[in-house]
Amino acid sequence: MEILSPAGSLEKIKYAVAYGADAVYAGSQDFSLRSKADNFDNEAIKEAVDFCHKNNVKLFIPLNIYAHNRHIERIIEYIKYLEEIKVDAVIVSDLGIFDLVKNISPSIPIHISTQANVTSYQSVKAYERLGAKRIILARELTFSEIKEIRQKCPDIELEMFVHGAMCVSYSGRCLLSSYLNNKSANLGECTQPCRWRYNLVEETRPNEYFPIEEDEHGFYFMNSKDLCLIEKLDEIYKNGIDSVKIEGRMKSLYYISVVTRAYKQGLLNIKDNKPVDKIWIDELEKVSHRIYTEAFYNGFDSSKTQNYESVNYSREWQFVGNIVETPDNRAGYLVKSYHKITRTDEIEIIFPNINEDIIIKNPILYDVNMNEIEFTKPNSFFYICSRNLRFLRSRNLRFLRSRNLRFLRSRNLRFLRSRNLRFLRNKNLRFLKNNNKSIPDYGIVRIRFVQ
Repeated sequence: MEILSPAGSLEKIKYAVAYGADAVYAGSQDFSLRSKADNFDNEAIKEAVDFCHKNNVKLFIPLNIYAHNRHIERIIEYIKYLEEIKVDAVIVSDLGIFDLVKNISPSIPIHISTQANVTSYQSVKAYERLGAKRIILARELTFSEIKEIRQKCPDIELEMFVHGAMCVSYSGRCLLSSYLNNKSANLGECTQPCRWRYNLVEETRPNEYFPIEEDEHGFYFMNSKDLCLIEKLDEIYKNGIDSVKIEGRMKSLYYISVVTRAYKQGLLNIKDNKPVDKIWIDELEKVSHRIYTEAFYNGFDSSKTQNYESVNYSREWQFVGNIVETPDNRAGYLVKSYHKITRTDEIEIIFPNINEDIIIKNPILYDVNMNEIEFTKPNSFFYICSRNLRFLRSRNLRFLRSRNLRFLRSRNLRFLRSRNLRFLRNKNLRFLKNNNKSIPDYGIVRIRFVQ
């Protein structure tokens, strides 16, 4: 079973791959349903394809807008380009675009988007006859319905969403944004008015509110919870689903990395005939999210899918930066900062392998000129290390840059066996080991969120 992760930029693709994705989906600038994501021009798409294929990962390109006449000529040219650079599949919902791909570039596999509202085995069979390779099933299906589809359609790939935001409308086919903001959800421009605060007011009594209010701020009668099916992964895997999909092309590097790693490691637990480790369930609580739900999995119940009381996110951890360099000769990590960090924070660095994760209490912070600082500024670069590693920055230890390191044979350096230097075996010094392989290139920095 494939772990399919989102990515709104090339950097996010790289993190998704590093943290365990088997496949990634990333949109074009014009023809996917996430126009506000960074998305990709042609050159970036080519670079993304090359990177994914080099790492034995597939790249799928959504072309899932509902096209108008003005889009057709540009879509035709874009389909030809995608065939040329050898993308692994396109995701479509519009029957016209399906026909264009099939006739212009028949070598490109076609996946049917969840926007196409496939909710029965008959629809799956129809798309299979037309030539689709995979169906991305509607979120509105129960798992018993999905199992029946699998049994009656054994020869086509099935994909289902397991994590992320859900739409109040049927598989995202919504007109609210068009009516209220002149931004079409079906062209990737949704402004999410379903998340807004609403009060019901009668026209002739503008200052009187009807008693549907849940609190003093209003009534969130269209606010969907977030999907989370990690605890159902075993059942999904055993019933032959080919791919499980994570929503979130507009989400952060942190979200993509943590959620991808959790589902990938959970799947590895299952393949080892073990339950999903609780550590991975807990990890999903550490990303910003709305209240989690299993949604339609066991049958529809609006009390399980909607949060009528608040639109707020659960946010206990703060994503503060990502590692951009871990050089051999520095006692720490060069980090790109997105938020303020202070020397009193407890910092956690998340790597693709959880055994590599590091917790640093009361970190030592340096600017890029190696001046010690009390806190970092957003959108800057800084070095971070633990207090135990400060000695490596001492001017008196310039011999660490010696080419021959003859001093290591000196009898006078018996102190290297000193109990006081046990921290040389500390996990925080992992990067000093030379295992003839590169130091980890990917790492996410987070701190516990303070409201």
